[in-house]
Amino acid sequence: MTTVIGRVLDELDRAIVHALHVHGRAPFSRIAAVLEVSDQTVARRYHRLRSAGLQVIGQVQARRLGWAQWFVRIPVVPDAAVPVAGALARRADTSWDSLTSGSTQIVCVMRARSFRERDALLLGQLPRTPRAVGVTAHCLLRVFAGGPTGWHGRADSLTREQIAALAPQHAPGAERERVILDEGDEQLLEVLAGDGRAGHPELARAAGWSPATAKRRLDHLRDCGVLFFDVDIDPPLLGFEMVAILWLSVEPSALRRTAQAVAAHPEAAFAAATHRPDQPADVRRLPRRRRALRLPRGRHPYQRPA
Repeated sequence: MTTVIGRVLDELDRAIVHALHVHGRAPFSRIAAVLEVSDQTVARRYHRLRSAGLQVIGQVQARRLGWAQWFVRIPVVPDAAVPVAGALARRADTSWDSLTSGSTQIVCVMRARSFRERDALLLGQLPRTPRAVGVTAHCLLRVFAGGPTGWHGRADSLTREQIAALAPQHAPGAERERVILDEGDEQLLEVLAGDGRAGHPELARAAGWSPATAKRRLDHLRDCGVLFFDVDIDPPLLGFEMVAILWLSVEPSALRRTAQAVAAHPEAAFAAATHRPDQPADVRRLPRRRRALRLPRGRHPYQRPA
């Protein structure tokens, strides 16, 4: 991607990226007013960033729906890494995937809606992936950085006043409402996963709704905490030349404190607590883990709506 822009982003580019992190669907006019530049300047910069690979992506907050997320490592033979990673990226249950150095291992975050989906994914589909030589899965218990909270390394350009002016207004109490996705919601979320800034007419066509209904439903899913918008950008454009994945084994009593310290670093794009891969992820033990990790309250993974 650096061949398109050819340099690290300047202050205005970084401010636009931060603005999209705050409100992924903010109109150019709103971003321009906050940054005190013209609408045309924001539009031009945004389209240049898009040509360099920037994407605003609609993501589902899995825990809000009672789904579980898994960080999966898949060692593969080198010549199979790219096609296997591409196939994983096209799956609807994959929220992120990447190749490690040497192209011999794929890492990805996947979600399962039920025990049956989990078993089919981790015990059936992934182990039978052609030319994969193993699968290791870690259940995500709590995310400390990344996801809805975003990455500090790309969100350090705006003042508190600018953030407040851009942040979308949420309906009070909506985050406590029970949410059940219907077929139209699934279609809407599928479009947003490809383009978080897709217009209401496009969302309406996909879901079979009117544009007004699509807007209302999108706002509701966002207000309820089911839907959030993430910004995908190549780290070298932000001045980070290398990406590394670190695995830390921590004493249980120090887990939360250590995770919070790691998450506070601007270099940490993602930090999470997982279960040990050599132990079963028994969701019946999650209430005790919630107390230890101070997990946000909500439905346990795979718990059916009341």
